Amino acid sequence: MVIAIIQLIVMIGAPLVGPGDGVAIGMLGGVAGALAIVLWWVLFSRARWFERVGAIVLMVVAVFAARAVAHESIVGAGQGMMIYFLPTPYLALALVAWAVATRHLQDGVRRASLVAAILLACAPFALIRTAGIKGGAGSEFHWRWTPTPEQLLLARASDEPGPLPPSPATPSSAAPVEVPKEPETPTAKAAAKPAAAPAPPIAETIEAAAPAATETPAEWPGFRGPGRDSVVRGVRIETDWSKSPPVAIWRRPIGPGWSSFAVRGDLLYTQEQRGDDEIVSCYRLSTGEPVWRHRDAVRFYESNGGAGPRATPTLSHGRVYTLGATAVLNALDARSGKVVWSRNAATDTGRKIPEWGIASSPLVVDDIVVVAVSGTLAAYDLATGSPRWVGPQHGGSYSSPQLVTLDGVRQILVLSAPGAVSVSPADGKLLWEHTWEGGAIVQPAITADGGVLINAMSMMGGMATRRLAVTRGPGGWTAEERWTSNGLKPYFNDFVVHKGHAFGFDGSILACIDLEDGKRKWKGGRYGNGQLVLLADQDLLLVLSEDGELALVAATPDKFTELARFPALDAKTWNHPVLVGDVLLVRNGQEMVAFRLSLAGRGD
Repeated sequence: MVIAIIQLIVMIGAPLVGPGDGVAIGMLGGVAGALAIVLWWVLFSRARWFERVGAIVLMVVAVFAARAVAHESIVGAGQGMMIYFLPTPYLALALVAWAVATRHLQDGVRRASLVAAILLACAPFALIRTAGIKGGAGSEFHWRWTPTPEQLLLARASDEPGPLPPSPATPSSAAPVEVPKEPETPTAKAAAKPAAAPAPPIAETIEAAAPAATETPAEWPGFRGPGRDSVVRGVRIETDWSKSPPVAIWRRPIGPGWSSFAVRGDLLYTQEQRGDDEIVSCYRLSTGEPVWRHRDAVRFYESNGGAGPRATPTLSHGRVYTLGATAVLNALDARSGKVVWSRNAATDTGRKIPEWGIASSPLVVDDIVVVAVSGTLAAYDLATGSPRWVGPQHGGSYSSPQLVTLDGVRQILVLSAPGAVSVSPADGKLLWEHTWEGGAIVQPAITADGGVLINAMSMMGGMATRRLAVTRGPGGWTAEERWTSNGLKPYFNDFVVHKGHAFGFDGSILACIDLEDGKRKWKGGRYGNGQLVLLADQDLLLVLSEDGELALVAATPDKFTELARFPALDAKTWNHPVLVGDVLLVRNGQEMVAFRLSLAGRGD
């Protein structure tokens, strides 16, 4: 009874005292208490050996029985281990309660009631489902018979886009096309399992618009903006949201997925899951109305992250390039959604779909589009989709390829299981690599003086941030560690670089470190597994928390200062926010919203 009381205190009290780490402590404390109770029961109790051994056997049988009828989200959660760990504390508590309540009853009644107690302790885990993990709260549980947001969306009246106006005749994409080079980005200048659905064709070419020879660059061409660095320039907003709060322009439901947005003109692009179809969607920026949807008959699902695609579309020269969670790579006409070509990048590279799916966003460099498939880079011809090269094969990764310029040489950098890997855009040959065990999800960053910032993670979260000095000498490239800091430990929350400092997430709390030595300048504000963008002209961070709240935080190294907060979404939010002019786009796996922000000096 003493062990059980201590176990209950830890299980209930730890999450209340400290969300995030407290949840983990509560779970581990519950399992540890259960093991202590079982050891006491077997080694020190005065019960008959038949009851001692019989109770343990009943517990094991009950867990496997619950697993046989549990919801797929429970069976697959925690890399398939949750169903074994989750009931364990409650089974031990049920054993204690049974032993106390029946110690004076006859043997037959005691044994029958033991069976009932063990089954009742396991029964709830056959009646629930999980909506995945959430940073500070562990798993999100619901009764298994309650519909998911995706099911509610599919049950709504159809919101399919109307017919598109006819488009002018365009040449076939199969014809040779000269694609002009993309302008260098600010960053470059600065230095699971697949669903059982049938796979798409390995290669498919359909007549559609050729890449435009000239085109106004997209305002937000893809993942984390023009430089893949989440930096917004040329925009200043009002920070007193008590007087000038964000105003919702439109709000609409959306299918699950952790994609962000790409924006050009009045069109925005994202990815989502709807039933058995993985979808690339185009909507009006001004109204939220659907324009077109492209469907692939594949579905990816895993318990921790849920269903749907993980990557963000990329806009370039009149096309939208997308990579799905099962490695379906599409080149679509941005105006109509028609398929230009399609590949299966996993098949092309010989890579397996990682446990949490493919999360790499495509990168357009000159006349190729580059994707990362479980840590392996692969390039395709923009015009035809023909494979151009496959880079070195390394361990799994969820990082996207990043175009950088180091020592005057353009290169493609990706974080993967061994650390950082850099290849030549021309042929995919290895330029340099830096080994740091653990792997990464976030994007690398380049400092103003050409340093490279990378991170590493473990199964428990982010481990540290490291600065590399990358140079080219007579013997080739070298990448040496300059410092490693545990003052900033991003997991899958990207960080930004600004005026000699890095700002990002240290676990679930925002932090700032000095790029000179890696020392932490401040830490404050709990935003869960959120994401952020930097308004560079204003020294301002716009944070989207895991709970769907917007916050403004000063991007200065002196201290943590939160300037404003505003509720935006009402569910777990891992998607990156997008700011185009005065329009802020946010979404999660259930809903997307467009807000208008008051610009500084202009009023409402």
